Amino acid sequence: MDDNELERIASDNPALTPSAAQQVPVHRQRSNGQVTKLSTPSGESQESQTASGSSSRKLTKYDIGWRRVVRNFTPSWFSVTMGTGIVSLIFITIPFKASWLYWLSVIFFCLNTALFFAALSISVLRYTLYPEIWGVMIADSTNSLFLGTIPIGFATLIESWMSLCVPYWGPWAVTFAWVCWIIDCVIALAVTISLTVLLISASERQALHRITAAQLLPIAATIVAAGAGAEIAKVLPDPENALGTLIASYVMWGMSTPLAMTVLVMYYTRLALHKLPPREIVVSSFLPLGPLGMGGYAIMYLGSVARTVFPRTQFVHNLHIAGDIFYILGVFIALIMWGFGLIWLCFALASIYKSRPFPFNMGWWGFTFPLGVFAVCTIEFGVQMPSLFFKVLGTIFSVAVILLWCVVAIGTVRGAWSGKLFYAPCLANLPKKEEENDREENGEREKGPDQ
Repeated sequence: MDDNELERIASDNPALTPSAAQQVPVHRQRSNGQVTKLSTPSGESQESQTASGSSSRKLTKYDIGWRRVVRNFTPSWFSVTMGTGIVSLIFITIPFKASWLYWLSVIFFCLNTALFFAALSISVLRYTLYPEIWGVMIADSTNSLFLGTIPIGFATLIESWMSLCVPYWGPWAVTFAWVCWIIDCVIALAVTISLTVLLISASERQALHRITAAQLLPIAATIVAAGAGAEIAKVLPDPENALGTLIASYVMWGMSTPLAMTVLVMYYTRLALHKLPPREIVVSSFLPLGPLGMGGYAIMYLGSVARTVFPRTQFVHNLHIAGDIFYILGVFIALIMWGFGLIWLCFALASIYKSRPFPFNMGWWGFTFPLGVFAVCTIEFGVQMPSLFFKVLGTIFSVAVILLWCVVAIGTVRGAWSGKLFYAPCLANLPKKEEENDREENGEREKGPDQ
């Protein structure tokens, strides 16, 4: 396949055309230095003077077809599973029950399962075929943060499994969920610790204005794992296993929640000194609701489970009120975190209002999961207190999340079909050896066998 055919295929099929940020001028090199036409991302022609011997990047086999999709499939695509998974959980937790809500939850659970394993398969293929991408992705201070979306998306599958499958399939389903939770905890802790160490040990100095709320993603992975552990401890038949799971969840909550608060302080300082982030990433202002909402839900649910697990295991030297103490403290801390999240919700709404309009990108999935876990935390307050106010408010938040999911899902399908969302900025940091080899091959084809 020659260069002309590659250019024709890319221009005929919009799904194969690189995004605006990824497109480069495509032209024929001429040795006589005359004026040539350059194709721009907008489709307009532009005249440019090319000097003799100058080189420009041409479309290669890596810029079209399935190779382009695989190479540009960044970890941010797992945010789709986060948003879809929280919608499935919302349909389960809405306090005003109906049979059609249950079946919608089942549908979203099946959809989320398919999306997660599809994204996982493409990611494995990406780093298997192109192992050099892993190094530049980890070194990218922004792209690497989205590794936290992988354990978060997996945790939503575990929690949906606990609510939809365990009641019908019995003990083996509980054991399966417990094993999956252990795997998720290992991955979440590895992501939280390793990415934090890479951040503080980076050779390049991190400027304050470059700090975004996306740095909460690897930390939130451990908080979400702690919340899932509380639900698993509730149904484990062995009291000792339930106690171990509960204690591990408390430890993970303690490892991640104060760290998230520290990042929030830095992010607030960044906003105060450097004002709002660019329009392209302003949606990330919703991300603080993730650790605050999930952290509040986790500590409250852990206390609720402790009331039943601690007496069965004689925890804290036969102190029978230990579970009640943990429960009361959990509700108190959760209420403070919920109030803190409420002020960040106001900040986020104000940021969105000030920055409109802003372009669609994968960051729009930051609308769904943070607001979703905040809605789940609100509903849990209505269950634990009990309070009709929190139940109604949580339901309103839930409806907003479902509507946002529909909007973002439609935009994602359109962007994926056109190819605009398949763009990995970290690929620009790849060694130039691959590009030089392609250029040499193209030069040999242009010269022909007789030259």
